[in-house]
Amino acid sequence: MRRVVKRVLAAPFQPLVQLPIVRRVAFHGRRMGAGLDLHFFRTLALSLLGFVVLASTLVSLLEAPKRSIRGFGDSLYWAVTTVIGSGDASYVESPGGQVIGWLLAFFGVAIVAALTAAIVGFVIDFLLKEGQGMGAAGYQDHIVVCGWNPTARELIDELSGDEFPSKIVLLHEAEHNPGGMGVYFVRGDVTSAEDLKRAGIEEAAAAIVFPADTSNDSDMRSILTVLAIESLAPQVRTVVEVNNPRHVEHFERAKADEILVTSRLASRLLARSALYPGLASLVTDIVSGGEGSELYRVALPDDYADLTPDEVSARLRSEHRATLLAVTRGGMRVTNPAADFRLAAGDGAVVIAESLDGLVPDS
Repeated sequence: MRRVVKRVLAAPFQPLVQLPIVRRVAFHGRRMGAGLDLHFFRTLALSLLGFVVLASTLVSLLEAPKRSIRGFGDSLYWAVTTVIGSGDASYVESPGGQVIGWLLAFFGVAIVAALTAAIVGFVIDFLLKEGQGMGAAGYQDHIVVCGWNPTARELIDELSGDEFPSKIVLLHEAEHNPGGMGVYFVRGDVTSAEDLKRAGIEEAAAAIVFPADTSNDSDMRSILTVLAIESLAPQVRTVVEVNNPRHVEHFERAKADEILVTSRLASRLLARSALYPGLASLVTDIVSGGEGSELYRVALPDDYADLTPDEVSARLRSEHRATLLAVTRGGMRVTNPAADFRLAAGDGAVVIAESLDGLVPDS
C-alpha cells in the first residue's frame, strides 16, 4: 500500500525527476552522501533541536505572561524563527530572555554559514567531477560510444549531423573529453560494469564499441566490453568495429548485434570501385549524413501488408520519394526481394531517400 501511495504522489514529478541534470545531481548527492558521517549529523540535529526546546522552555519561564501551554508554543515558534534569522526581538523583555535570544541568533548565523558552505562545496564538487568525467550521464535512449580512435571521431561528427539526432555519451579513459561539445564524457574503463552504468548503458538505445588501436589485444578488450554490456543490458543494440576478421566468430559468441570489419569493408569497396568506377563515391554519399540521398531503415505502415515489392516501391516513390533496397523481417534482411515476395504486418524496409519525409525510423 505504501509503495502505491508513493508512486501516486511521485507521478506529477516524474517528468522533472527524469531530466538528465536532475539525475546527475542525484548521482553526485548519493556519492557524497555515502562518505558522510550520518551519526555526526544526527547528533548535531538532535542537539540543535534540544537547544531550541530548552531555550523555548526557559523563555516561557522567564517571561511571566507566557507561562502556559500556549505560551510555550509561541516561545517555540519565536526560537525557531530567531535561529533562521527572522525572529521578533521584542518578544522577550527580561535580561535572561534577551541573553537566550542572542544565543539563538548566534547559533542561527553559524547554521546559515554551515549550510551555505555545504551548498557551495556541493556545487564546486559537482562542477569539478563533471568536468573530469566522473559524473553520470542521466540520459535515456542515447548512444554510448565505448572507446576512442579516429573512426570514433568521424562517427560522432556523422551522428551530430544526422536527421534523427540522439544524445551521445563517450566512455573512455582520458583526462579530458576528446569528443568535443555536445558529447557527454564519462571517464572510465569500457569493461567496467560501474563505469558502463555511469554512462547509462542500461537505458541506452545502442552502444558502439571501438578498438583503441589495430592490435589483436584491442579486439580482445572489445569482446570483454561487449560481454559486459550484454550482462548489464542485453536489450541494447551493440555495434562493434573489429580489426581482425578472424575474431568475428568470437564477437558473434559474445552476442554483438552488428559487426563491422573496417579493413574488409574498405578492401571490398575498393575492389568493386576498380571494376565499376564511381561506386566508392556513391557509397560514401549514401551512408553520410550530409546533403543528398542517404540510407534509412524505416518501419512500414500496416496497410503495406500483402503488397509486392513492385507495389511497395511505387508507393514509397510516390509518397516519400524513397527507393526500396531491402525488406527487414524479424531481424532478417531480404535484399532486392523477388517479384512474388509479399510483405507482412510489422515488416520494415531499407530505403535510399533525401529525408525521412514522414517515414518512421525502425529500431
